[in-house]
Amino acid sequence: MKNHLCFLFIVLFSAVPAQSLIQGKLLNSEQQPISGVSVSLSPEDSDDILAYAISDKNGGFSIEVNSEISTLKISIRSMDYAMVSEVIENKNQTLNFYLTEQAIELKDVVVKASPIRQRGDTLNYSVNTFAKEHDRSIADVIARMPGIEIQSNGQILYQGKPINKYYIDNLDMLEGRYNLANKNLAHKEVASVQVYENHQPIKILDSLVYSDRAALNIQLKNSFTFTGQAELGLGASPLLWDANITPMLFARNKQMLTTYQTNNTGNNVAEQFTNFSLSSLLNPVRINLEKKDWVGIQSLSTPNFPDKRWLDNNIHATSTNFLYKLKKDYEVKFNISYLNDYQKLKGATTTRFYTANDTIQLNETQFNQLYFNSLDANLILHKNTKKNYLKNTLELQGFWDGERGGILNNNENIGQQVENHYFKLANTLTSIIPIGKQLMNLNSYVGIDKTPQNLRIDPGQFINLLNQNMTYDLTTQNVAHQQFVTTNSLGFNKGIKHFTFSPSIGFQLMKQSLNSSIFVDETELTESVFNNDLDWTQTKAFAQLLTEYKKKKWRLSLMTPVIYSNYNISDDRNELGQNINQLSFQPSFNVYYEPSAFWKFNIGSNYSESLGDIHQLHYAYLMNNYRNIQKISAPLPESQIMSYRVGMDYKNPIKSLFWNIQYSHSNLNNNLLYATQIQDNGATEITAIQEDNKQLSHQVSSRISKYFGRLGANLSLKGSLGYNFSEQVINQILTDVKSQNMGFNAKIEKDISEALNVEINSNWTFFKNSLQNQSNAWITRQEHQFKLNAYPKENQFVGLTTEWSRNDVLKSNKDYFFADLLYRYTWKKAKLDFELEWNNIFNSKDYSILSIDTYSYVETNFRLRPSQVLLKVRFSL
Repeated sequence: MKNHLCFLFIVLFSAVPAQSLIQGKLLNSEQQPISGVSVSLSPEDSDDILAYAISDKNGGFSIEVNSEISTLKISIRSMDYAMVSEVIENKNQTLNFYLTEQAIELKDVVVKASPIRQRGDTLNYSVNTFAKEHDRSIADVIARMPGIEIQSNGQILYQGKPINKYYIDNLDMLEGRYNLANKNLAHKEVASVQVYENHQPIKILDSLVYSDRAALNIQLKNSFTFTGQAELGLGASPLLWDANITPMLFARNKQMLTTYQTNNTGNNVAEQFTNFSLSSLLNPVRINLEKKDWVGIQSLSTPNFPDKRWLDNNIHATSTNFLYKLKKDYEVKFNISYLNDYQKLKGATTTRFYTANDTIQLNETQFNQLYFNSLDANLILHKNTKKNYLKNTLELQGFWDGERGGILNNNENIGQQVENHYFKLANTLTSIIPIGKQLMNLNSYVGIDKTPQNLRIDPGQFINLLNQNMTYDLTTQNVAHQQFVTTNSLGFNKGIKHFTFSPSIGFQLMKQSLNSSIFVDETELTESVFNNDLDWTQTKAFAQLLTEYKKKKWRLSLMTPVIYSNYNISDDRNELGQNINQLSFQPSFNVYYEPSAFWKFNIGSNYSESLGDIHQLHYAYLMNNYRNIQKISAPLPESQIMSYRVGMDYKNPIKSLFWNIQYSHSNLNNNLLYATQIQDNGATEITAIQEDNKQLSHQVSSRISKYFGRLGANLSLKGSLGYNFSEQVINQILTDVKSQNMGFNAKIEKDISEALNVEINSNWTFFKNSLQNQSNAWITRQEHQFKLNAYPKENQFVGLTTEWSRNDVLKSNKDYFFADLLYRYTWKKAKLDFELEWNNIFNSKDYSILSIDTYSYVETNFRLRPSQVLLKVRFSL
């Protein structure tokens, strides 16, 4: 045994490479020691470093090297001395070197900051890196940042999810209407765009209640900034104008943004007033009142291509937004907006209704005039600290809209007229304060609204139903809907080690009334079947527990609400009504796992039960438009939804690479089927049948974006795939309806040189549906946009935009080509831009799109805006 051990030690030590110690001193010509010099050892025929050392204050160095090679190369490098390189034997030895002073001239070095930096949960995007010379607003720059996406309506997404806050210097003045700043704030005033990942807007809940959403913060260069823009444009074909005056002020204790914008050029500035605020998920039955239309004219589908090509508008819009910081961390905010817009839409539609046995085609030529008037005002008192939270919002909203329409339907002229008014007054209060070692939160919402609406159609419609099959001149539908809603809850938040428990209780009361009547010519139809007199009282009480677990890389949340609902519905005139009681348990479960700073995984499931609203139940006929009339005399709709989702995110700020993928599935069970009877003229009558049915959906989407710093290029790819299934009764036949959709987008931007930049944006969409296993053809659409941005001189810019699209519309291919030209001269000393725009250079006159419903295809041909030229002058405030 002893001999075996000795043999093993001999073998092991003989296998260890030879170890050599190379040591010595570095001296200058005056025999003085030299410190801080790099000494390295490498193979004689290679630059691979085997070992190295830095000379000490006495000029000494000592290097141990483990290698079997017989000779080594020793290299000595310093900024102030000539390099020394010699071949030496691989053995223990002492070597002294005398270095010769020699200045080394370095090449010019340009140091560039990293385009994206991360510190904790905050990403900092450098605006200077992503900005181009032709950019004007911060929105132009944000759209180029990887991981961030701006949708066509202006909503901002981060890693595929909407942001929950948009701050300017960490203050939220605009309360969700961030397009006003995003499209008017000059990017040159912004130092960086910050993304706060997993952002909890309520500071006192930051360590207790998890958020999977991000916020955006616009970090300005200066602590006091007065900026904005003024723009005036005039043009021809026809007489055109475009004006925008938007001053802004940002300081430590106050912020202000005021705007007045008007144009008739197709610039839809109403999108800047859209509110993208996300509602709270802590209250399972919270309802905010919002405008809903009971009647309307038969309208053209909104095109999914730029507004400037088709929108014939005359808009005036103004908004004032103000934030002032009071003492003791309070803020007061005031937001008021007014919008007046007149739009004209011209076009024609071809509608094909697919049934199990037949196809019905309807041809319509339309000319619509739309009048929009709206006022929206908010007064907010806000306090948001780590010790307490208070927010009270008083909201006033009013709409005074009107619609006029003329339709040629299979050679019959039909006139339409709608008056659509709406009024709302509401107050929302949220308060969170510490009591002992826990937090108490109070939520209260109170609101009232009224919706008087009127629809007039000539000649009279639905003659077999409304006038004993005799023609008549005028149908009038009057609707009056009003409601009162209050939702109140009391809850607590308590953290115990890795757990947070948030129990709460609450109740909701909703009272609604719906009155409607139908007139034939000037005579009211007195039969109860044509008159709704509906009273609706809905009460809910709930108790829920939100449990969250957090440890290292894991976050789990379980919501367990129990909801008791009572619906008391009566229509005395029709002598019908319902009284329904429901006790439901609606849990949801979510898991978040972050194994590293690069990866995030999430999985969740949710079960919910719901009863229908007043729009899904009225015992008498109500005409929605000239070819749709409904009577829903049936039990209240009930649905049970089971949904699942799974997703993952990847981000690498160092490499400017972002990727996400998400899959979702839902299974919906209903107690009612909606039977649609389609007449030969396209008119539809909808009734409800009590019969269980289901709907299924599968959706998957993914997006990847990458910034290539050395190439000066941005690349993003996006794709989606979906499948849907439902059951419907169409012309008295139970029909299985299936649909499939696919979409793909590719976008690349590249700097060819300092004076030339190109952008390519391509979209492909595909859709197909089938009824009773009879499959219709795939509908395809592709759009390709090419932009050329050139700088012939330092103060001049030329932008050429071309768009080509192809629509496979009802078995025919239609190609469209558009071109726009922009020339800009910048007078830098006066901060003035002079612009000449030429839109629709080739004067394309029409455009066709296809919109798809469950059982119908609608081809819409739009009358486009003519070729137009606009001269603008813009200056910074």
